[in-house]
Amino acid sequence: MLELRNIDLTTDPFAESYVKTEIVTVAFARQEGELLSLEGPNRYLPGDALISGSTDSRWSVSRHRFDAKYEAMPPTMAGEDGGYRARPISILAKQIAEAFITARSAGGDVLRGSPGDWLLQYGPWDFGIAEHHRFAQVYKKISSHN
Repeated sequence: MLELRNIDLTTDPFAESYVKTEIVTVAFARQEGELLSLEGPNRYLPGDALISGSTDSRWSVSRHRFDAKYEAMPPTMAGEDGGYRARPISILAKQIAEAFITARSAGGDVLRGSPGDWLLQYGPWDFGIAEHHRFAQVYKKISSHN
């Protein structure tokens, strides 16, 4: 299995820019815990967002990153459980041809991708994995990166 370390898709000529076009349901964690996404464990703290996506995927986003990535959809008020839309923020993505693992962040949860899944980079040392079918449904290409 390919182990991806010290990744920086900003320097990868095969990475391209995409935006997420998804409406999700969010519940804010009341206590510390862990949920298991398709790609691996997602540990969370009180106040972190527990997200259910449009393709039945689940994951967590730390509270300090959530507001920058999602906006409340009326009648939901910001910070309340309910519906949120992904903000149109450019991310970098690269499809990986073989099974792979990578950390969500420095010292973070280890995620596993299957052949054909996508490695996502939200910012420096901030990664995710999207299963190929899910990626095709919720991400839109905005430009070539190179």
